[in-house]
Amino acid sequence: MNIYFCPTTNEAKAMIYACLAALLAGFVDAIVGGGGLIQAPAMFILFPSFSVPRIIGTNRFASFMGTAVAAWQYSRKVAIPWRTVLYGGVGAGAMSFLGARFSSLVSSEVLKPLILILMVAIAVYTYFKKDLGHQEQFRVSVQLIPVYGLLVGMSCGFYNGFVGPGTGSLLVFGFVSLIGYNFLTGSAISKFINVVADVFSLIFFLWHGYVSFEIALPMMVCNMIGSFVGSRTAILRGNGFVRLFFLGVIGALLLRFGWDVFFK
Repeated sequence: MNIYFCPTTNEAKAMIYACLAALLAGFVDAIVGGGGLIQAPAMFILFPSFSVPRIIGTNRFASFMGTAVAAWQYSRKVAIPWRTVLYGGVGAGAMSFLGARFSSLVSSEVLKPLILILMVAIAVYTYFKKDLGHQEQFRVSVQLIPVYGLLVGMSCGFYNGFVGPGTGSLLVFGFVSLIGYNFLTGSAISKFINVVADVFSLIFFLWHGYVSFEIALPMMVCNMIGSFVGSRTAILRGNGFVRLFFLGVIGALLLRFGWDVFFK
């Protein structure tokens, strides 16, 4: 950590914009995930001299406490199925570390066309299934719910460590579509699992010195404020609002990966 960090005028402006991006990212992420769509691209633009691992590591450190704030807010108002959280968190934590390790060995460009197809399928399925996530309707037996939670956590945890943006949205979709939780509960579960996945992937980035604390710490504060407001909004507005927000975030993910695949 650079204790004597004294930014120039341009660096100060970049910091202000980064903090504003973190504030908005925290708000979006707290509702249905996808805050990385805002925060990560902003950092690539504002800090072009940073390596990709440093961008990801700094971004991850700046956002994990905001996710923790959202998780705490949900736990006060939503009944959390802790067994599902436990199994999903263990799977996500282990696979997130592996994903982060894999990201240093293989380019994410290899997976982006597949991710784009996945996003299209998710968007179409959610749009046409109007009742998806409005009420809790389990699609598997109660005994198998933790197992499905483990599988969802492992899949999304690996994606979180390897690519990152949209992990929360994929977790929500997994718990809503595969298991049958409503959108509000699915979002609450995803926040707890996201915290676990972020912490485990952060071990790799911290160990290798990929976190710029002088940038990450003020962004963290702003992300926490955004998360507090976003989670409160989701709880007050309910499942219908969260579903619409989810479709908006998935649409943004489609644009992001479509651009990466076809125009880069």
